[in-house]
Amino acid sequence: MILFLPMQQELDCINTEGRIVGKIRFDANLNQHVFYQPDQAVELSDSEQAAISARLSGLDAGTFHIPMQDDD
Repeated sequence: MILFLPMQQELDCINTEGRIVGKIRFDANLNQHVFYQPDQAVELSDSEQAAISARLSGLDAGTFHIPMQDDD
């Protein structure tokens, strides 16, 4: 299971152990949302990868969105 928490213009992807396994953000050059891992040492389980893939598809389809943060 992966929990998705908004942080600025990204979604932190947090596993059941509470570790941030990666982030999702919009790549304007590709015109799609992408998942990246700042720490490549973290391995994802099949269910975690499936949850992230489903979220990426949903973001690109407009089913999900990343809330904008207002710092004012």
